[in-house]
Amino acid sequence: MNNAVVFVFFELLLVIATFKSSFCSGSTYVGCVESEREALLMFKKDVNDTSNRLASWDIDGGGGDCCKWVGVVCNYLTGHVLELHLRNPQKSPMAGFEAYERSMLVGFGGIISNQLGSLSNLQYLDLGSNALEGPIPEEIQNLTCLRYLDLAKNFFDSSVPTWWGNFSRLEYLSLSHNGFLQGKISRSFGRLCNLRTISLSNLNFNQEISEVLDIFSGCVSNGLESLDLSKSQFSGKLSDQLERFKNLRSLVLSYNSISGPIPWSLRELLSLTHLDLSRNKLEGPIPPSLGDLPALKYLDLSRNKLNGSLPSLGKLSSLTYLDLYNNELSGPIPLSFGELSSLDYVDVSLNKLNGTLSEIHFVNLTRLKFFDASENSLILKVNLDWIPPFQLESLYMGSCHLGPQFPSWIYSQKVLSELDISNSGIVGTIPSRFWIFSSQFILLNFSHNQFHGEIPNLIETTFRASLDFSSNNFSGPLPRVSHNVISLDFSNNAFSGPIFQFLCDERNESKGMSILNLRNNFLSGELPDCWMSWGSLGALYLDNNKFTGNIPISMGTLSGLELLHLRENSLTGTIHASLGNCTELVALSLDENEFAGNIPTWIGERFSRMMILSLRSNKFHGPLPLELCHLDSLHILDLALNNLSGTIPRCFSNFSAMVTVDYSNGNHIYHSADFTIGITEDASLVMKGTRLEFKNTLNLVRIIDLSDNNFFGEIPIEMMNLKALQSLNLSHNFLIGRIPESIGAMRSLESIDFSANQLSGEIPRSFSELNFLSYLNLSDNNLTGKIPSGTQLQSLDASSYAGNDLCGLPLPKKCSVSAVPEPDHEIGGDKTGDEHEVIWFSVSIVLGFVVGFWSLIGPLIVNKRWRYRYSLFLDHLINKLRAVF
Repeated sequence: MNNAVVFVFFELLLVIATFKSSFCSGSTYVGCVESEREALLMFKKDVNDTSNRLASWDIDGGGGDCCKWVGVVCNYLTGHVLELHLRNPQKSPMAGFEAYERSMLVGFGGIISNQLGSLSNLQYLDLGSNALEGPIPEEIQNLTCLRYLDLAKNFFDSSVPTWWGNFSRLEYLSLSHNGFLQGKISRSFGRLCNLRTISLSNLNFNQEISEVLDIFSGCVSNGLESLDLSKSQFSGKLSDQLERFKNLRSLVLSYNSISGPIPWSLRELLSLTHLDLSRNKLEGPIPPSLGDLPALKYLDLSRNKLNGSLPSLGKLSSLTYLDLYNNELSGPIPLSFGELSSLDYVDVSLNKLNGTLSEIHFVNLTRLKFFDASENSLILKVNLDWIPPFQLESLYMGSCHLGPQFPSWIYSQKVLSELDISNSGIVGTIPSRFWIFSSQFILLNFSHNQFHGEIPNLIETTFRASLDFSSNNFSGPLPRVSHNVISLDFSNNAFSGPIFQFLCDERNESKGMSILNLRNNFLSGELPDCWMSWGSLGALYLDNNKFTGNIPISMGTLSGLELLHLRENSLTGTIHASLGNCTELVALSLDENEFAGNIPTWIGERFSRMMILSLRSNKFHGPLPLELCHLDSLHILDLALNNLSGTIPRCFSNFSAMVTVDYSNGNHIYHSADFTIGITEDASLVMKGTRLEFKNTLNLVRIIDLSDNNFFGEIPIEMMNLKALQSLNLSHNFLIGRIPESIGAMRSLESIDFSANQLSGEIPRSFSELNFLSYLNLSDNNLTGKIPSGTQLQSLDASSYAGNDLCGLPLPKKCSVSAVPEPDHEIGGDKTGDEHEVIWFSVSIVLGFVVGFWSLIGPLIVNKRWRYRYSLFLDHLINKLRAVF
């Protein structure tokens, strides 16, 4: 009996060996199933294979076996297709978008053929990063053998399917980065009990996070290891359902609108290594229970509203990444911070932390590479001979207290390339020892300290560096800098002398600088005419110095220039036509110089992107060119304190950016030197009777200031279409006629100044509709009648209405019935309508002569006081004419 069993066993081994031998020799290979080959050919037909990745998918030339096609894996015994590997082979568009786009399997416009649903044995399907469009075919639900499904980074534009319950064997699912997919995570997801990885980021769900976690908290939670629901518009509060995900290793819920506290139940996720809850609306303290997660390596809670003190995290011996940036955390950093021996990256910036950092806080941080504690009130107190245990690559401690001495321990950091010790209370000179290795930096920020002395030449910098020495007391001539510097800020110091040596390099080499800020110094002399080497400049600030002479012709070679500030100097001449070649200009500020001549017509013709045009306080004269009306992106127009004349162009209504505000562009007007370095534009503007500084909200500001010129005629009714305008100043001109009744349509107005003109008639009743109005000056005109009722109008100072014939609050003069004319009141008493017309026809002739005479001699009267006296005389003459007629 036993011999028979042994014999049968050896017979079985012989059969298996024979089968294996024939399989290895290829005698059992059957090739792909014909119906599945046809399904794949239909898939190829529906896509646009621009990179020719599917060239092998062809039945001609011996390509009939689909199992040998690129990206196809078959079962060699049955011929069934098991796997399709069709992801874009380019890993990231950052490596080169053209190559990434070219390697897309379908380009744009391709769809998934529903024939893929006939590949019933398919276990692996990866179509990621191929720009597929249209809906996800319902036939995909027939692929019940699927274990791996990746449809990420496409453009599917349907609702999220609800038939996921058919994929009972699915272990990996990714629909991420399909922003046009919308809907909700359905209950069918809860039946995918074998799931190990779920990636549903960058979608359009708009669903309560607690509902989603409830769906996954059944059998899915038992084996789930990775859950990514970031950037998918989830809201609501996190619940204790998370404690059911015992095997979870990675939880990413960032970039949503999740609110409420961080649940203590996270302490149950003992396998968790990666936790990202950043960019939500979480509030309350960080639960100490997070310090009990032994496997945690990555913790990101940045950009929330977390408050309270930092808990002890000393038990997290595996933690390498800690980001608590931009919260409301307060108090000191615990001493246990020094026990986190695996830390590589730390960012606790932009909080309310205080207290002292000592050597104990860093005693075991031997692996630390990045440390950012800026924008806190921390004090670093270490021994003068302290040598840190780490070698940092990046150190940001702006607004922390490091001074008064220069921190000598920085010399020990041999690989440090980014250093920010701005506003840190350091006093004195920068030690010469520091300059020896300064060439290794790509970012150096010493701004807002009390450094003094001269800066040596910085021509050895070998990297694309950003240097900021602003707001100190550095003096002497400007140092020469390396052509590798891309951003340089020497503003708000005491540098003096000409800038020829700084600007005009003897080697005549091309500079890579994109941002140059020299404002608020004592630099002098003429601007050199050697800007040809500075072709990369995008932002140039030379304002508030002592420069003289003309704008150099070579400045017109700065074709990429976006921001140009020359205000508060003594520059003269006209605006040279070469500047018209700087067609990318967004902001042009020439205020408070001595420029003369007409405003060039090409400003309106060539600067299609212009948002800020400020020529305030110069000697420009003549009428405004109608070409200015082409500046439909204009936010700020300041031409005050010049000798401009003529009428205000009616086509100012073309300033479409003053009609509506596009809030999607954010608050800032920004110039970027590269992906990491940029500058936020600012402006000093007169609004509400005072000079105000704008920076972080500049992109939302809308202002027109034409005050202190010689404009005459009426206020164009077309200007009332500028419904986003916040400040309108037409004061100290020679405007006549009535204030347009439709001014009430300008609902965004906060400041109006029409003072010192010859405006007549009543104040329009629509003024009471200007709910944001907080500053009004109508003084020194010929306005009559009652001040309209409106809370904001009566709450203003009486001086806003002085020099008119007005009555009613806030003026002490009360209105009598006879003093308030009816809307149809006729000037001329008992005169007939024909007599009325003849009289005013005569008046118009006389007024025309007076205004015409003024347009000729007005620009010749340079003295503002005499010009204003003449305007009073003109006002008196008009009143006399009205009395006579």
